[in-house]
Amino acid sequence: MSEQQQLEPVFSIEKIYVKDLSFEVPHAPQIFLEQEQPEIDMQLANSGQQLDEGIFESGITITVTAKLADKVMFLCEVTQAGIFQIRNIPAEDIDPILGVACPNILFPYAREAVSNLVGRAGFPPVLLSPINFEALYLQQRASLAEAGTA
Repeated sequence: MSEQQQLEPVFSIEKIYVKDLSFEVPHAPQIFLEQEQPEIDMQLANSGQQLDEGIFESGITITVTAKLADKVMFLCEVTQAGIFQIRNIPAEDIDPILGVACPNILFPYAREAVSNLVGRAGFPPVLLSPINFEALYLQQRASLAEAGTA
């Protein structure tokens, strides 16, 4: 391998996997008799860590809760993760890659897992809207910067 090839930036997907999966229907079977439309709440968290030299894990956790008044219809939580090779990229660019690029790759897998789980549990599928991870990343950075100056 030439020296130039060794210094080329590398970003590749090594593995995509479901790291954690949970589904609860606390009021079954009575909840299936309800005819009202539930209120759907979605929470999102992402994480990233270095596993080895040039090898990183990135993960997104999506929690979907459907409620009717004060009763939980279902609670679905999926952590979709991936192992990525990131080499020859400036250190200051690693965090945005883990906070934006990797979650953009993982989100369609997590969205499909949520929809599949909800449907298999006997509920109408939940179709999550696309997420702008760049805007979320910038918002998190601004919040951290603001907290640092407070």
